[in-house]
Amino acid sequence: MVVRRAAREFRKDCVEMEFRPCIDIHNGEVKQIVGSSLQDTGEKAVENFVAGQPAAYYAELYRAAGIRGGHVILLNARDSSRYAATRRQALDALGAYPGGLQAGGGIGPDNAAEFLDAGASHVIVTSYVFQGGRIHFDRLEQMRRAVGKERLVLDLSCRKTAGGYCIVTDRWQKLTQEKVEEALLERLSGYCDEFLVHAVDVEGKSGGIETELAVLLGRWGKIPVTYAGGVHSYEDLELLGKLGGNRVNVTIGSALDLFGGPLSWKKVLEICKNEKKNC
Repeated sequence: MVVRRAAREFRKDCVEMEFRPCIDIHNGEVKQIVGSSLQDTGEKAVENFVAGQPAAYYAELYRAAGIRGGHVILLNARDSSRYAATRRQALDALGAYPGGLQAGGGIGPDNAAEFLDAGASHVIVTSYVFQGGRIHFDRLEQMRRAVGKERLVLDLSCRKTAGGYCIVTDRWQKLTQEKVEEALLERLSGYCDEFLVHAVDVEGKSGGIETELAVLLGRWGKIPVTYAGGVHSYEDLELLGKLGGNRVNVTIGSALDLFGGPLSWKKVLEICKNEKKNC
């Protein structure tokens, strides 16, 4: 049974950038991958890191540190032979940190309750609400009714095109006609509690952030938004805070020491805490 929660108040003047950790699961293992390399055919992806620890290990680490709002992402399609192993890892992680993590990947009205009942604070949805490259607001309304606005996160991960930042679906493999723009953020915000935005072109490459996207997300800033993609230095982290007006939360994957990278997750957490203002 899905338990409803009261909606949180979000104040645009309460400016803070939060560190939102990730647990990405592919073929039953915690991994960091190059986002643009993911392929359902053959269950392939370019791997930056494969963990020796299960997903629950990272969930327990985040719980001990008091970090909330991270996301567990299932990177296998639901019809994949590897999905069951990935799902098991995800459910174990959610159970290790009840209410502390969000869950996404292949979620729709038919299975959202399973992840919420397992301990997810929110479910993250993209592909279910898109058909033929467009948002279907009837399907979005179905999701809102199934879980409640206060427990729904919309994933607006995108690629940069000549016409703007176009949203991608199906594990970042399908380009849609919808663009991440203030008008769309405004309309969609009536259906969800937060947005999650992976800059897919730079995701997993540790080569710097999408600066124009950071500015766009921070300028709008009416509900919580988490940015992921390209952060590979403490300077990148500070730049994201500056460009996003400290309104954009951050996820760091491959560059984090937890996943074989150079950045200390404890220092990242401290930098984000020090960025809090006016709260």
